[in-house]
Amino acid sequence: MEDLKTRSDIEKMVNIFYSKVLKDKLLSPFFEKLNFENHLPKMNDFWAFVLLDEVGYLTNVTEKHLPMPLKKEHFLQWLHLFDETINENWKGEKAQLAKERAHLISWTIESKIGKQL
Repeated sequence: MEDLKTRSDIEKMVNIFYSKVLKDKLLSPFFEKLNFENHLPKMNDFWAFVLLDEVGYLTNVTEKHLPMPLKKEHFLQWLHLFDETINENWKGEKAQLAKERAHLISWTIESKIGKQL
């Protein structure tokens, strides 16, 4: 298996991950009204920023999720699908970094949502 190296790798990762999310009974309801033509390029930009230091993502990812009624089980399932996507397709420094960053992002959003309750 190769590592995540290019923008093309990031786009493949995002597509595989979201195809899993959209089929997931727990997570898919959060995405039913989302326009994926607009959302996927933003996620590609986000992960290219996180993993490849590409400029272009300017949105605060935490703030976008705060109004959502997310619970612990949503975060755990999101992480499970994310880690599964990486583990099935990539191996290496950037692949590991992707998983670490996903866990940090999940923890950050979950902790901020918890403070709102």
